[in-house]
Amino acid sequence: MAAATVTYRRGADGRLDLGADAPFDVPGYLAAPLVARLATRDLTLHPVWYLWEDQAFWVITGTWSTLERRLAADPAFTLVVDTCAPADGQVRQVIARGRGTVTGYDAERAHRKLVRYLGPDEDRWDPRFHTDGPAAAVSRFARLVPDRLRVADLSFRPAARAPHPPHDPCPST
Repeated sequence: MAAATVTYRRGADGRLDLGADAPFDVPGYLAAPLVARLATRDLTLHPVWYLWEDQAFWVITGTWSTLERRLAADPAFTLVVDTCAPADGQVRQVIARGRGTVTGYDAERAHRKLVRYLGPDEDRWDPRFHTDGPAAAVSRFARLVPDRLRVADLSFRPAARAPHPPHDPCPST
C-alpha cells in the first residue's frame, strides 16, 4: 500500500472542495466519534469532541475552558483527527489549519454533536452534557474554519503474525 496525502485549500469562493482525489472518505471519517487534538497558537493543546458541519469543526466551549480567551487573543488553530490500528495497518489523518471564533450556543447543533459520542438517549447522559441543562447556559461554540486540510492515508500491510503458543502457567519440567 502506498501512502497517499492530499492538501485541500479553501478557494476564492470560500469553499473547501474535498475532491475525488481524497485517499479515503473524509466526511465519513470525520463523522465518526473520534477525539481530536486542538492546538492554539500558544501551543496549548485541548483534546476535544467535535462536529464537522458546514465545512467547519464545531467544539463546545464555555466558562470552564480557556479556549475562548485563547482564540480571542489569536484565532489561529491546528486540529488533528487521526487513527492508527497496527493490527490491520490502517493509519489515517486529517490535519486542519485555520482560524477560529467563538459563537453562541446552538442546542440543536450541540445535540447532533453529542449524540455521536453519547448515544441517542439524552436521559442517559451525564447532566453536564444535557443541551438544555445548567451547563448549556454557560456554553458556547468554537467555530474552527480550516483554510486547509491535509488528508493522509498512511496505511500499511501488517506483517503476518506468528501464532502465539497458549500460555501455560505451569510448564512441564
